[in-house]
Amino acid sequence: MARLAQTEGLTDVQEAILDAVHSFVENEIIPVANELEHADEYPQAIVDGLKELGVFGLMIPEEYGGLGESLLTYALVVEEIARGWMPVSGVINTHFIVSYMLVQHGTQEQKDKYLPRMATGEVRGAFSMSEPGVGSDVSGITSKAVRDGDGWSLTGQKMWLTNGGSSTLVAVLVRADEDAPADASVYKKMSTFLIEKESGFGEVRPGLTIPGKIEKMGYKGVDTTELIMDGLKLSNDDLLGGETGKGFYQMMDGVEVGRVNVAARAAGLGLRAFELAIDYAQQRHAFGKAISEHQAVAFRLADMATKVEVAHTMMVNAARKKDSGERNDMESGMAKYIASEFCKEIVEDSFRIHGGYGYSKEYEIERLYREAPMLLIGEGTADIQRMIIARRLLEDYKIRT
Repeated sequence: MARLAQTEGLTDVQEAILDAVHSFVENEIIPVANELEHADEYPQAIVDGLKELGVFGLMIPEEYGGLGESLLTYALVVEEIARGWMPVSGVINTHFIVSYMLVQHGTQEQKDKYLPRMATGEVRGAFSMSEPGVGSDVSGITSKAVRDGDGWSLTGQKMWLTNGGSSTLVAVLVRADEDAPADASVYKKMSTFLIEKESGFGEVRPGLTIPGKIEKMGYKGVDTTELIMDGLKLSNDDLLGGETGKGFYQMMDGVEVGRVNVAARAAGLGLRAFELAIDYAQQRHAFGKAISEHQAVAFRLADMATKVEVAHTMMVNAARKKDSGERNDMESGMAKYIASEFCKEIVEDSFRIHGGYGYSKEYEIERLYREAPMLLIGEGTADIQRMIIARRLLEDYKIRT
């Protein structure tokens, strides 16, 4: 039995869920991942299988038809899925963030309307904060919501929507500052709106256009898009939580758990890269023996395994911290930062061990090599994570005079 990335203290229910997901990954994802990835084909059969497993409702409360599981369970499921094919975990992540925001911040009417359908996967979620030229600087967004009779009119362009085309419910952060005091913080002038739409591309509802997929180096299969609003009409019922000025904090709450997700994805991808490397190193012979018996390769494998274990452990710690009800922005930032950096290093070491074959599309490591960089950027770059970590450290270790 593999010794890496094991989690102590799981319940029988958690173990059963993870066993089911592991079997699904081994039988339904890994055998087809390379073919689908090279074709940049949406993994519909895989998504349908995950629906049947109940993954889309994993953390949605049982009263709305979900499984009511913990963030830890969810993170371990994501780690396993990412081990099979990382972009599939992206399909789950945006859906999870939107459902989490609804559970934590939605009105009762919004919860009743969306959560039962999200638990079954009938409604699939996406979310967007970023815009062209904005990146991680959320304070710079220009998309705007203005009052229009009894409702709202939204105008602007959003960027980097994972599942932008395949989703049917999008949470969008915009400026909505008509009710805010003139001297209010820019972050208190933002609101989150829930936009129901048809799946697909082009004009998916009046005033809302999803252009075609953005072509990417990796992270294929899943659709990444822009979202263009041009006089999009929404009602007050579409305002998350029913209040303006709360959007930034609602989104940050969602992104905080999203960072645990990215850490889990990085841990899973790193584990797969290690597995490929240690298998190949025992099969490939050079200078009369398996290359795993050469000290240089053996030391590289040892480094990789240590990084896999660190990434997994920090991810689990961040998830458990959030499940306990404690603030975990520093822990999730640390986990996301170190797991994504280590993932990149593990994948590169695996690539080196494969030698020239690693450059061939016939070998799985070539795909992993293109997928790992996305995790350095998703849910905030390494520098953003370090900024969050440093601020918390200075709060906690402030000099007392």
